[in-house]
Formats: sequence, structure tokens, C-alpha cells
Amino acid sequence: MDTSTDALEAFFNNVITVKVDDSHDAVDIIDQTLLPTKVKRIKLHTREDIWEAIKKLRVRGAPAIGVCAAYGMALLADGYNTNNRAEFDQRFNQDKKYLASSRPTAVNLFWALNRMQSTLNSLPDSTSIPEVKAELWKEADAIQNEDVAISKNIGELGFNLIEELKVEGKPVGIQTHCNAGTLATAKYGTATAPMYTALEHGWAGTDMHVYCDETRPLLQGARLTAFELMNAGITTTVQCDNMASILMKSGAIDIIFVGCDRVAANGDAANKIGTSGLAIIANHYHVPFYVCAPTSTIDMSTPDGSKIPIEMRDGDEVTEMWYKHRMAPEGVDVYNPAFDVTDANLITGIITERGICHAPYNEAFKKIGMI
Repeated sequence: MDTSTDALEAFFNNVITVKVDDSHDAVDIIDQTLLPTKVKRIKLHTREDIWEAIKKLRVRGAPAIGVCAAYGMALLADGYNTNNRAEFDQRFNQDKKYLASSRPTAVNLFWALNRMQSTLNSLPDSTSIPEVKAELWKEADAIQNEDVAISKNIGELGFNLIEELKVEGKPVGIQTHCNAGTLATAKYGTATAPMYTALEHGWAGTDMHVYCDETRPLLQGARLTAFELMNAGITTTVQCDNMASILMKSGAIDIIFVGCDRVAANGDAANKIGTSGLAIIANHYHVPFYVCAPTSTIDMSTPDGSKIPIEMRDGDEVTEMWYKHRMAPEGVDVYNPAFDVTDANLITGIITERGICHAPYNEAFKKIGMI
């Protein structure tokens, strides 16, 4: 596959996860629950549509959820048929609270909603309602554009790490978990950004070999990351999550990049279930383990990972979602946390758009402006 800059840009344009419909009457997303067998865009018109899309993982990935929430609030506010600012603000607050209830762990959801709220609060009461609506659309656009720049910066920093590992005649072995790719962001992704940046720097897709954890139970690695990377022309292999140990022991993996949904002040990082186990194995085999985290996912108000709420999901995702026939006894109890927390001492570094942070993370975060 052609991996020139033009071809890569065409790939990105084809997988824009979240955008506004041209008529500005809907949030337009790729329904990620249908990938990779079907690429379908759906339009979200109501607050119930937006809430359901976030809850059911039609849009997923912390940054993409934030962009969707920002555009969702701008869309909903645009539909308020009132010229009374107090009534406008009241409806805005109600919709914000409703969307915030969709998922508890991804801090970007609350970050984006609070940022939209701050924009509204910053406007004088004398501001006309049409001007208020315009400012909210402007802020949502800014959140999306900033996310592209953030991912690009993370990609450059991550690329520098894999460039150091390049050996003539041997692809750099990279492992990732879940999907922290362009489908999870506005563009580039976080954990996949180093790979896409390598292509922009002239690497061939065969200069890297990316191993995607399948990522049970929702298979984001198999369905989404593998879909992305293969379409971008990067050599890609899918393996079940419980194959990570033998893979690392074989020497195939040079570095690991994962995303995250929330980072505590001490560096503990919540990411898709299975990430913690991957980090433990990487530590045993001395494989560098990097968390790719926009600063918007760093929650300095959460002291450590024990205080991060973990979303529990329906057992059907484990027992029957991906099977023709049910694969567990009817009525059996199912434990299905969506996330786990990787202890900071297992993380080699946290790559933010402002630089790579190393332990002690509390101090490192302060140095990059997290107060």
C-alpha cells in the first residue's frame, strides 16, 4: 500500500471519527461497534442519541468522547428556542449533567463538558443568544483542532523513541492494547501516533511490526487498531491478550505504547481492562512501557489510582456479544470491569503533548504545568 504523505492524509480523511454534519444539525460519527466488517457513519440529533452513542461505545476513546461531548453540547444549545439567558443556562446545565452520566471513567468527557460550561460562563449576560451559540460552536471546533495538535506532538515524541530502536534490516517491534488510534481521537491517535508519525517521516509500513492485543471482551485491538494500521499500510499482527508473555519472551517486542482514560496525580493510569497485566509482563521482560496521555487526561485532583471510578459493564459483552451461540452457562455471574489501573511504578514514561514525564510523576506533572 502507498504510505506517502498524500496517501496517509487520505486515510485520515476517511476515518474522521467525530465531525459536525454540514448542515450543523447533527454530530456525525463512525459507528465503531460495526467495525471492521462495516464502515458506517451515523448522525446524532438528540441528547439521547449522543448519550447512547457514548454509553454503547459507538464513539469511544477518551479524546474522541471529549470531542463528541463538546460538539454535542454546541448542537443541543443551538436548538434552544429561547432568548432568555437564564433559561438558556438552565437547559445547558441539564444537558451537561445528562451527558456526563454516560460514562464515569473517561476524564476527557468531564473535561470537555466543563470547558464548554466555562465558555458559557465567561460570556456576559448581555451577550445575545445567537452570539452565545456561535461561541459554543467555536469552542467545540477549538477542542477538536487542539486534539489534532496534541496527538501530533505525542506522535513526534513517541517517534523519537522508536527511531532510537531502529536496526537495519529488522522492523521495530511495537505492542499496543485496545484502540488509542485515530478512531479514538480527532486524528493520529495517542498510542498509534508514533507509528503514523513514522510514516510521515518516510518510514515504510514494513519498518514497523505492530502487535495488537485482541483486547477482550470488546475486541477493540482486533476490530479497530488492526483495521486502522492495516489500512495505513503498517505490518500488523493480532494476538489474544493471554499471548503477550510468550510474545515478549520471544524478543519480538521492543517497546509498548498504550493510551489511557485517566491518569492520577501519582502517575497511576486507568486504561482498558488488561493494560495492567500487560505492564506487569513488560516489567518482567524489561520491555519499555509507555502511556500516551494528553494532559487533559491527567487528573491532579485524584491522588492515586485507588480513587479512579471503574465502570462495570453488562455481562452479555463477555458471554454472547461476539458469538453465534452463547458461550457461557445461562445465569452465570460475570465480572466485567471496563478498565484497570496500571501502577505508576510499572510505567517507563508518560508521553504528553508537553513532553515525556518520568517518576516521580507528581513532580514531573508540575514541571509541565499541571497544578
